[in-house]
Amino acid sequence: MALELNRRKPKDVVYYTDLRVEWRDGTLSHYPFRALRDVCPCAACVDELTGKKVLDPKSIPANIHIRGCEYVGNYALRITWSDGHSSGIYSFRFLRELHDLAQSQAQPGPAGAS
Repeated sequence: MALELNRRKPKDVVYYTDLRVEWRDGTLSHYPFRALRDVCPCAACVDELTGKKVLDPKSIPANIHIRGCEYVGNYALRITWSDGHSSGIYSFRFLRELHDLAQSQAQPGPAGAS
């Protein structure tokens, strides 16, 4: 359990052309700004009762970028976006799951799989 929790804590977080997280297990994650803004987990972007996404991806500017980023306790990042949105709290667990999902989708399946 401690190993799993340690895996989900970042060693370093940097943003410039994307959000980059270096995890304590040595994994490096890159999150394009627009894609990260699109998956914002806050109540303004996701219906709290249904879990259905309410943010219209078309409303996200193509040149969206991070204006500020701060730690929330030892479990998350709060990002202030260039479109003024700042209520999303991106937990480290959420960020790592996004990375792991992207990695699993990028891996080719077994030969002959469709």
